[in-house]
Amino acid sequence: MNLKHKKALAARTLGVGKERIAFVMSRLDEIKEMMTKQDVRELYKDGAIIIKEIRGRRKKTKRKNKRGPGKIKKRIKRRKQEYVALTRKLRAYVSELKRAGKISRELALELRKQIRNSKFRSKAHLKEYIRGLEK
Repeated sequence: MNLKHKKALAARTLGVGKERIAFVMSRLDEIKEMMTKQDVRELYKDGAIIIKEIRGRRKKTKRKNKRGPGKIKKRIKRRKQEYVALTRKLRAYVSELKRAGKISRELALELRKQIRNSKFRSKAHLKEYIRGLEK
């Protein structure tokens, strides 16, 4: 008993693939007699024709974003910006003192190295250090 054509008709009528059409075996005699699309619709409504669920592949679950030490950027960025701002301020002050002749070239170079190593917390701290050197 070949129901290939009946299955194709049902698939076209119901708008699904042939693989998803299933016939109820106890009602095969009714299914053999169906000829039109209207017959298919009626048999589907009565429950003689069943549409199977889609068998697609499993979707992978999305991984949670890991927040490890390599992912945290905000704090470091802020720290670097503070370092850059302070360094520029202190270097400008040192070069101003050197231009005015208040400190020697060697001392200016030494102070620049110390600024680079973050020895001074602020401009006031640098001024205090220079006053200590003069005494």
